[in-house]
Amino acid sequence: MSQSLYKLIGTFVVRHWRAYIASALMLIGIAVLTVWVPRIVGQAVDALVAGTLKGAALARELLLLVIMGTVIYLLRVGWRLQLFAAAYQLGVELRTRLYDRLTLQGPPFFNRSRTGDLMARATNDVDSIEMAAGEAFLAGFDGTLTLILVIAMMALGIDWRLALIALLPFPLMAIAFWFISRHVHTAWRDSLDRFSNLNDHVQETIAGVRTLRALGLEGHAARDFSERAAAAANANFSALKWEAAYEPAVGLTLTAATALTLGVGGWLVWQQQLTVGELTSFAMYLSQLIWPMFAAGWVLSLVERGKAGWTRLQPTLLEPLSVLDDGTFAELAPGALRFEAVTFSYRSDAAPAVVDVSFDLSAGQTLGIVGPTGSGKTTLLALLLRHYAAEGGRITWGGHPIEDYTLDALRGAISWVPQEPFLFSATLAENIALARSNATRIEIEHAAELAALHDDIARFPHGYETMVGERGITLSGGQRQRVAIARSLLTEKPLLLLDDALSAVDTGTETQILSHLRGELQGDRPRTAIIVSHRLSAVADADMIIVLKAGRVVERGSHDQLLSIDGWYAAQWRYQQLEASLEAA
Repeated sequence: MSQSLYKLIGTFVVRHWRAYIASALMLIGIAVLTVWVPRIVGQAVDALVAGTLKGAALARELLLLVIMGTVIYLLRVGWRLQLFAAAYQLGVELRTRLYDRLTLQGPPFFNRSRTGDLMARATNDVDSIEMAAGEAFLAGFDGTLTLILVIAMMALGIDWRLALIALLPFPLMAIAFWFISRHVHTAWRDSLDRFSNLNDHVQETIAGVRTLRALGLEGHAARDFSERAAAAANANFSALKWEAAYEPAVGLTLTAATALTLGVGGWLVWQQQLTVGELTSFAMYLSQLIWPMFAAGWVLSLVERGKAGWTRLQPTLLEPLSVLDDGTFAELAPGALRFEAVTFSYRSDAAPAVVDVSFDLSAGQTLGIVGPTGSGKTTLLALLLRHYAAEGGRITWGGHPIEDYTLDALRGAISWVPQEPFLFSATLAENIALARSNATRIEIEHAAELAALHDDIARFPHGYETMVGERGITLSGGQRQRVAIARSLLTEKPLLLLDDALSAVDTGTETQILSHLRGELQGDRPRTAIIVSHRLSAVADADMIIVLKAGRVVERGSHDQLLSIDGWYAAQWRYQQLEASLEAA
């Protein structure tokens, strides 16, 4: 449910009331001491004029002012420590909420979202909300309290007529603040959007820097970056210009108030209705209004900046999950896997990716899925992983629809090797043991041997402690695929999904890996496997093979049965065998 920035901060303040109450009490102490100083100075001036304040008494007055100034300093340090510790916690909470939400979102969300924009929401946007909950909240409290006390001392402690005269220009300042704040919100929203755009461009450029170099597009990318950076800088400068407009409004107001005070106050002194000390105190009080006025402008600026950030961040936090996690079974008992007339399309206006797909796969069996590019092979795995929800038919595992399992239970029972495996910037051993951090080195090396990777790793100077670099950039495509295969085999989960996971390895290495896989899948703890591949040799030993075309199953059976049908599978098999023999020659 949508909520305003004020409600968000209000709820946070209630939960962290101790820190805010402590800060407020310290600010009250600061305000009381601050407005009391002019009173003491004014009385001292009158006593000096009258000749009654001399020697030790004067020294005591000066010492009192020094002590009050020291206490004010210490209290200002104290409230900042209390306040910002609490406000930073809001930033932690918002970033945690955002991270949790993003980890639950499925591919449809990320297909329409930009990585750089999401990063900007987790940084700049959260920072702006954090400042609104911290500096803005307490600056508003401090400024308001100081304003009330100062005006009370001016009106009740000195002269109400002079106070009324001094406040005449302030309504005009309020009108100016209202006008400026409207533009500040728009300017900061544009600034945050521009920063997001720049952030997204930088992330995309760095990720694709090798492609840019290969195509000779470095100059174009640099010019594009300069244009986006200039646009972001100009937007930020525009926001700061509108923020700076608060200062002239305050300055002009206080200048007018000072002129009125000196003119009317001087006349009252001339008429002996006001003493010089009282006028001095009043002038000091008037100077103390500078902070409440600047605080008002600062608060409005921070609040508008926070509202702009919250306007961008809140939709992401409230974005509905692409796949609901409302299953009730927290444990999965592996059994037969069944697709029953499953249909799915990525967009309502597009042709279905899979249509009326049905098959049964008993526990411990291997299914091969083949077909032309774009026939729906990867989509079937995505539906099984519940990255998407099927629009028709149903998928059951162990006798229950997969929607009945929690996402943790379902995905916790599946080892998935995608077409483009992702490696983290860590050692080879850490990447292989990603899902089993407690795995021993012997277990890690055994998994690498099964993936035909151990010999490659042995040739690296640092062996299994070799850092692979961001996204595995230091490894070849085939090595990255084999690291992902080793990772999946180490987990020993009941269902193994290989999505064209051998496309980047040579045929000899493929044969070696497939031989190891057969032994692993049919070992002491048989595992169910689904192998998607363009190379038919990868699925030739599968218990059942289905051929997809345009999302439909057009052929099914064992390898020998499909060859006897003499359809697409048989033709593709002959072509690939001929291709392999020519390469061998």
